[in-house]
Amino acid sequence: MKVTARQLLQDRNRLAPNTVAAVVDGRTVDLHTPLEVADGVEVKAIPSDDPRALPIIRHSTAHVMADAVQRLFPGTKVTIGPSIDSGFYYDFDRQGGRFTDDDLGRIEATMKEIVAADAPFVRGVMSRDEARQKLDAMGETYKLEILDGIPAGEDISFYQHGAWIDLCEGPHVPSTKFLQGVKLTSVAGAYWRGDERRPMLQRIYGTAFPSQKALDAHMKQLEEARARDHRKLGKELKLFMFHEWAPASPFFLPRGAWVYNALVAYVREQYARRGYAEVITPQIFDKALWETSGHWENYRDNMFLALGTDALETAREGHGVPLSGVFALDEKVSTALAPVHANYMCGCKAMNCPSHCLMFGAERRSYRELPLRLADFGRLHRYERSGVTHGLSRVRTFSQDDAHIFCTPDQMGAEISGFFDLLDEVYADLGMRDVKILLATRPDQGYLGSVETWERAEQILADAVLGKNRTFEFAKGEGAFYGPKLEFHVTDAIGRSWQLGTIQVDFNLPERFDLTYVGADNTAHRPVMLHRAVLGSLERFLSVYIEHTAGWFPAWLSPEQVVLVTVSDKHVAFAEDLAARLRVAGVRATVDASNDKLNAKIRSASLLRPPYIGVVGDKEVEGDGTQLRQGRTDLGFFGFDALVAKIRAESVAPSRRAPAAG
Repeated sequence: MKVTARQLLQDRNRLAPNTVAAVVDGRTVDLHTPLEVADGVEVKAIPSDDPRALPIIRHSTAHVMADAVQRLFPGTKVTIGPSIDSGFYYDFDRQGGRFTDDDLGRIEATMKEIVAADAPFVRGVMSRDEARQKLDAMGETYKLEILDGIPAGEDISFYQHGAWIDLCEGPHVPSTKFLQGVKLTSVAGAYWRGDERRPMLQRIYGTAFPSQKALDAHMKQLEEARARDHRKLGKELKLFMFHEWAPASPFFLPRGAWVYNALVAYVREQYARRGYAEVITPQIFDKALWETSGHWENYRDNMFLALGTDALETAREGHGVPLSGVFALDEKVSTALAPVHANYMCGCKAMNCPSHCLMFGAERRSYRELPLRLADFGRLHRYERSGVTHGLSRVRTFSQDDAHIFCTPDQMGAEISGFFDLLDEVYADLGMRDVKILLATRPDQGYLGSVETWERAEQILADAVLGKNRTFEFAKGEGAFYGPKLEFHVTDAIGRSWQLGTIQVDFNLPERFDLTYVGADNTAHRPVMLHRAVLGSLERFLSVYIEHTAGWFPAWLSPEQVVLVTVSDKHVAFAEDLAARLRVAGVRATVDASNDKLNAKIRSASLLRPPYIGVVGDKEVEGDGTQLRQGRTDLGFFGFDALVAKIRAESVAPSRRAPAAG
């Protein structure tokens, strides 16, 4: 029978006024489109305050924005307008002008008029020929191209609110009145289909929420996020820099390098306690490694590829191409290099796992050696497109707290449980306690191995989570191409979620590299490989952590633990001596010996956000100590020994500190 989701919900008394859509037999649909359903079909309402409603609200708002743009700027062509994590965007081809901030204000005002009209979103289906005639009459050439990409046999659906209509799969909210919290945020350029050979379009970004209150809360979060932006703080706190001659590749300055190395040292100390062995692996491998691992087929576009001098000489000698000419991008050279690519291509290391497989397979292994936990802080290189690189959070060169555990099938549960313990301790030490777990399952295509193997691995991960009395959500189809994984998403100080840690079950790489160990029965067995990281990319983690702490690192990670500022020049000599003694005692101390006034020195020291500032004047010289400040709080006088004891106690991660006396 044909019935709408609205009717199904009404029949079961589940239709609330704030219902924006429904889930019918596992599929998200709008409320008003007739559906072919069986008796007893399962239906669940999606209220406006449900997280599943946000993409629908935002997609509908993108339609309203496009309507407003075409009302204000006739002749503008529309392309695509999806919902994204931060809101939505729509790409426009506007002839004869660029959108300005003033234009955004006008567009937003017109959108509010459309919302107030409470126009219903109505879905209609056309034949392919009818759709082509419709779009051609509208002059929507980009939509015609989208139409051509819809597979044969699929519905050609349109959504209309008021007089405005768009080729769209949906679903959408019942009417425009559900779009109460709307804000346009910026304009940027974007190539059609992301192809720099195609027309440059104008992309308007915005965000939408089910209410103005929710939008206001979001805008406040954005304001706080701008203040905490790690790119801004990285410059202000002298942590890192970038240069155009090394695109998307960070330079860590002395203060940033200290924090970076302190994190590595902290993780190494964790490894020493938990039975990991650290290894060092090469940076460049023959493509045979990547072909064996499957990365050549599945990841080559994101790798830096290399040709050695021998390959270039082959091109020169075999094809008459000058050595200097092989770098020219012309047809002759491309033809000359084609066989060279096939035989001499290398890849810069983009991940550590294949090299660890080589290490495992380099010698005969016994079950008595397992689990074998190999950790690697080796530098990795991935070719991220310039349009997606972003400060430290998306770079082209980075290191991971990366490790791979080779174990027997029976050992997997204990190893995953041990990883939970490691991860919980590390996150607690870093003040990141709000953690959500996702189980990323088999992709729809491009995966290695059998469906049965994937299902087994997914069940192992699910059982491990439940065995720790934790809960998880599914991220369907989001697994790596070689195996499913658990993702650990951490909520930061201003409520944003970041994926940091991961553990992945991999039956496929051991198979592809033909890895074996001799079992207790004296026969060969295939090990299981667990890929795991706690912080993930150290660069990306620092981008998250800088914003989480707003640059106020705890004393055990801060480059300086105390900055001494002097009341006058006559106190400088004592302050320098005090700082030197503190450093000998293991406290990271510096001195501001400038000629500035005391308050100016305190303000200047505060800009680098040290845990403590020590004021040195006559009384402090006499008492051999300092008046200690933490932020704006005066902690009182601390003599040398008391100061050392206080800061030394905070110089290790919380989990490694001695219990307080008494």
